[in-house]
Amino acid sequence: MATACARHILVKTKAEAETIKALLAKGGDFGQLAKKHSTCPSGKKGGDLGEFKPGQMVKAFDQVVFKQPLLTVHGPIKTQFGFHLIETIYRR
Repeated sequence: MATACARHILVKTKAEAETIKALLAKGGDFGQLAKKHSTCPSGKKGGDLGEFKPGQMVKAFDQVVFKQPLLTVHGPIKTQFGFHLIETIYRR
């Protein structure tokens, strides 16, 4: 069974996610931005979600983590929790 390690930033609006993504594109630090803006408890750890298997996260999240390129910030991805910026660190 595959596993992946990812981190994310969760915010309430698409506009907020796009603003943060623009800061990341200019060299902003993912961990610092997660601590400052993320509404998820993982924000305190720089957005780190640790390692998980397919099906442990909502489907839209899994689609990014298990199918999109690694070490690239994807999003905004909308889920019932809000808008995510997701970066997959590794898959095994």
